[in-house]
Amino acid sequence: MIERRWPLAQASTVAARSPAGRRNPARMRAARLGLVVAALSLLPGMAPAHAIIVRAQPAMNSVVPAGDIMIRIEFNSRIDRERSGLVLQRPDGTEEGVALTPESAPGVLAGRAQVQQTGTWKLHWQVLSLDGHITRGEVDFSVRDAAETH
Repeated sequence: MIERRWPLAQASTVAARSPAGRRNPARMRAARLGLVVAALSLLPGMAPAHAIIVRAQPAMNSVVPAGDIMIRIEFNSRIDRERSGLVLQRPDGTEEGVALTPESAPGVLAGRAQVQQTGTWKLHWQVLSLDGHITRGEVDFSVRDAAETH
């Protein structure tokens, strides 16, 4: 078996030379810039990402008893709490903003709410992650009378 040896150094030199055999500085700079961009894209935490829900309370499609509930949505990244929010939509379609708990962790939106009407509720959320991306979505859950949830 014959082992191939690729002339890598020669190939890059040839590619960076003009037809007359001289080095092309613009091509060399473009090649270096491409390598730097490729290397930076491999670093963890450097690529921008949207805030994604890691955990929600109430959970998606869960059933909770009527009354006071804790609302907590945890995201996979830090968020700008000043530009993020929660809105509850009742089964009759009316909406109410949720006051956020100021002492929650950097990647968490939390608050409390009264849920009295039975039926399907929607918790609408919108967050601005620190990388500048806005993400929004909803968590559906149902409210039942306390006797129905046991």
